Parts: sequence; structure tokens; C-alpha cells
Amino acid sequence: MPKIAPTILVGVDLGVPNFDAELEELGLLAQTAGLTPVARITCKRRAPDAALFVGSGKADEIKLLAQQHGATEILFDQSLSPGQQRNLERHLELPVNDRTYLILEIFAQRARSHEGKLQVELARLQYLSTRLVRRWSHLERQTGGAGVRGGPGEKQIELDRRMIDETIKRTKERLSKVKRQRQTQRRQRERRDAFNISLIGYTNAGKSTLFNALVKARAYAADQLFATLDTTTRQLYLGDAQRSVSLSDTVGFIRDLPHGLVDAFQATLQEAIDADLLLHVVDASNPNYTEQIEQVQAVLAEIGADQIPQLLVFNKMDALPPELQPVRLEDSYDLHGVQTPRVFVSARENLGMALLRQQLAAAAGAAAAAETAEYSPEPHGAGS
Repeated sequence: MPKIAPTILVGVDLGVPNFDAELEELGLLAQTAGLTPVARITCKRRAPDAALFVGSGKADEIKLLAQQHGATEILFDQSLSPGQQRNLERHLELPVNDRTYLILEIFAQRARSHEGKLQVELARLQYLSTRLVRRWSHLERQTGGAGVRGGPGEKQIELDRRMIDETIKRTKERLSKVKRQRQTQRRQRERRDAFNISLIGYTNAGKSTLFNALVKARAYAADQLFATLDTTTRQLYLGDAQRSVSLSDTVGFIRDLPHGLVDAFQATLQEAIDADLLLHVVDASNPNYTEQIEQVQAVLAEIGADQIPQLLVFNKMDALPPELQPVRLEDSYDLHGVQTPRVFVSARENLGMALLRQQLAAAAGAAAAAETAEYSPEPHGAGS
């Protein structure tokens, strides 16, 4: 049976820490997008080649590997400039895409809500607008050769650019309308004195499974990257605190998340910015969990949510080998010099969930007590 979209994965080690030498995450992203990785190739460079990102010798090697495996696409783990992408496609005679495009494609496949679809459309249009030349370069070959201005390709690019610019403008207007509706909903929640908790974490850390386990909902949960794109909010009753809190599941974070996507998903991530407590879900079974925590912290800093109190939830403890099982289910973790409370759970096996609920109740109770103290009138002295 022929493989669907056999793809060669390419990674370039530019000396950054934690280089993914096995291209494991890129492979997962490719599979999530419906591609089949058939071979992986990596190389080291001090800096990307201006024309091809890799050297011409390495490009020849990639071409040969693609021919040997019958690959129909080449996928780079780094972001390529429009010029590099165009040059590589000419050199390799195959479609070439990068990590940014791949993440956009996955987001496009996964968005379910009206807002999610608008956000993805905006990010894709912004990405596409810089790459129009590539789409119409075949028309240049039909013009009178070099030096002839205003060929069909150039005219088509101009038309496309105008059309895309108009679509971007319309999409931004529609998104700002959705944003206003969301702000209205948020203000209603605030008027109800709701304590807002947002689940955040690296993609595939198990946020949606944890969300479902806490509120008994059926948010889409799957063992794949970016299973959740749209924010889901539910009320969660905490018996120990004798109050309900508002719990939101948000989009997963990832290394090198394209800036356009961070901007486009500002409205979705707004739930994290406006939270009273962030439940930072970590895949405890992932050997790179410390790097993933750092990536999440970096995005939080970017959206201005890095000062919100956090509770670290180390999930998937059922997947840890016996020698790595925690001695205690609750302790603290040094997060950038701040001792942050941590709980070990398995949302899937319902382990440690009662303890997590207690921690949430304590946080909600403390917030309620602080509010009461803040708004209670000061007692007047007897003689005043």
C-alpha cells in the first residue's frame, strides 16, 4: 500500500541549545498534518545559507535521499525565507515547506469555532502574502524573457496581493468583533465574582484530558499535537471551597510558535491573560519537559501573563517508570526562582485528582477571603 505524502524531514543545527537531533517533534507535527516521514537528515551550520538555507552539497544529498525514498515533499524544521523556499524548490524539484507552514496547516485542519477559523485564516493569509512570487513564477516563463516588465506573473501577483490585503483587512474586522463579544462574556463572568482558572501547557501535555476529568466534559482530547485549538470554558464546583470556579482549556504552546500565530491567537490566549490562576500542565513522562516548561514561560511573557500565579500539574505519572515515580504527590518546583506548588496526577487514570481539587479549592478560597478583606469597611473607632 503506497504511503500518503512521503516526506523527507530536514533539521539544521545552528548551535541553539536543545537541538532536536532526532527531529522527533517535527515528525509528530508531520504525522498530525497527514504526512508520512520516510527519512530524516540533519546537518550543522554556523549560519543559514542565504540562498538555500543548507549548502548546495547538502541540498544535493537531500535530493538524492528524496529520489531513493520516492518522497513527494521536503519539510524543514526551521522557518525558511520566501527566497530560500523558492530556491530550494528549483534545486530539489519538489515542494518544500517549513515548520511555520506545517503548524498553520494543522491549525487550519483543527479549528472548529468561528473565532478559531478566523484566527487561522488571518495567520495563513499573512504567511501567504510574503510568498506570492512562488505561486506565479511559472507565468514568468511565458513572458518575453528577462527585462520585460509587467508580465502576466507580475500582474497576477499584484492582483493577488490586493485581494489578500483586502481579505486580511476584512478578517481583522471580523476578529475584533468576536473579541468584543468575548470581552462582554468575560465581564459577565467577572460580575458573577467568578474565580477564573486557565489550563495552559505545551501541546500534547494532556490538558484536555485533565479538563474533561475535572469538569466531566467531553472536550476533544487526543494523543496528538494541537488536539485543542478553541477555548472551552465550563463551571467547576469545588466542594471544599463551597463555590464554583470558571475553568478554561486553551491552545497548546510549542517551540518556535510562529509570531503570526501568537498574534492571531491573542483572543484565544486572552483567557490565560485574564485568569486568576494558571494550571500549567506538564507531560511528566516527556524527557524534555524542562525545555517545554521554558517554552511555555516564554509565550506567557510574550502575552503578558507571566506574573499570574501558577500551579504546576505534572500529568501522565502513570507513564513514568517505577524508578521515576514521585515520592510525594505534592511539593514545589523552582520556576525562575519562584517556588511554585506542584501536584503529580494522571488525568487518564484518575490518580491524584482529589489532591488537585483540594489545591484548587484552597486557591479559590484564599482569593475569596482576600476579596472579602479588601471590600469590608474599616471599623470606626468608638470615639470618632
